[in-house]
Amino acid sequence: MNLADMLSYADIHQLNRIADHYACDCNTNSKRELIQSILNALNRKDVFERYIETLSVEDIRFLNSLAFDPRDAFSLEELLARAQISRYEAAKPSFLGGGPTEAASEILTTVTVDLRGQQDAKPAKKETKKREAKKAKPTAEAAEPRWSPREMIVKFAHQGWLFNGYSHNTKYLFQVPADLKRRFGDSLARAYQRQLRVIDEPAAYRDEQRLLADDIGAFLRFLRQHEVELNAEGTMYKRSQQMLFETFHVKEEPVGKGGWRFGYGRKIKDYPNRFSLIYDYCYYNGLIDEGEGRLVLSDKGESFLAEGRTTDPGAVYQFWLKLYKNPIHNVQTLVHWIDRLAGRWVTLNTLSRVLTPLIKPYYYDTPESILTNRIVMMLMHQGLLRIGEHPEEGAVIEMTKLGSSIVRGVYVSEEEKIALPEDAAPGMPT
Repeated sequence: MNLADMLSYADIHQLNRIADHYACDCNTNSKRELIQSILNALNRKDVFERYIETLSVEDIRFLNSLAFDPRDAFSLEELLARAQISRYEAAKPSFLGGGPTEAASEILTTVTVDLRGQQDAKPAKKETKKREAKKAKPTAEAAEPRWSPREMIVKFAHQGWLFNGYSHNTKYLFQVPADLKRRFGDSLARAYQRQLRVIDEPAAYRDEQRLLADDIGAFLRFLRQHEVELNAEGTMYKRSQQMLFETFHVKEEPVGKGGWRFGYGRKIKDYPNRFSLIYDYCYYNGLIDEGEGRLVLSDKGESFLAEGRTTDPGAVYQFWLKLYKNPIHNVQTLVHWIDRLAGRWVTLNTLSRVLTPLIKPYYYDTPESILTNRIVMMLMHQGLLRIGEHPEEGAVIEMTKLGSSIVRGVYVSEEEKIALPEDAAPGMPT
């Protein structure tokens, strides 16, 4: 539903709060006038653009998590988790996962009252009230010593972003207007695009479309043709890795000693990044078996080759999202932004400047290294974007048509993740 529909179901107390926020001049006791005044304000492009400019980085992170989610209704637990993780220094695991808790039930009651207003409130005297424009106070809010995810949810309810469900099945859910989500994405995209450096196509670039899918087939054929032994840690010996990598379109070197490697897959600690994704994809899809010190094709893997099947790049991308959600909780949102902003060749430097505020560091991985090495490079390996080099601007990227088609056609829900062993994915840093 759009904003106009949700306003019609909202009670007069929430309408007054929304009208207050946008400094609407109307009859405070007329629901019809309140709705019309709110719509008139928010439908003005200049008002909405100014509103977007006042948002703090935490606000943008929170709204981003909603804007690219195709659902329009969320539980309080979901909203609390998203609000909590939007403020990195305050993020704790207490609201993540699990069923409803006693504390969350208490918050639900409080937030519901805040959104709907006091049930026994006395009706106000009929009057037309000139509302004073409120100054945006993102810095003051950010400096409040007792920030809480609940306060963020209440704030966005008072700004017309969250509405209580109106039916029996949705009364404990919070709905987000579809048109506000769309306008938020459009406005933020325009603001981001103004900061990007767009260039002509570089003289040379890397384009790996379909190559990773081909190398998955090469990996399976290698296992059918060779006996591949595993060491005590369950890893292919380096000589076997080198032989395998010679059959790939994209060559990698075995992982050397030193450095930290965890979080980005079950075998990321043992294999280079691209092959780690290939290996994990085959393992979790049941195409290979580990056992008795050997790595072999499974019956499913044998059938895959015998039937001459090929790997769907969309399936690999979907798997990668589930895998990389462990260290990068909003990887799906970030990829959507890359798709939206890199439809033409743009410099990686300016894209990084725009998107790194949305990325939470992961142990020794900075937001910059996460964007470049964990997201952009892996999208390139999947054939979803190209990477080139400009003599003056450095690295430049552009989404491929295949990439845009896959990114816009695949959605992975928040709870869908690949469960990794503890040694492969330690707890998220706080």
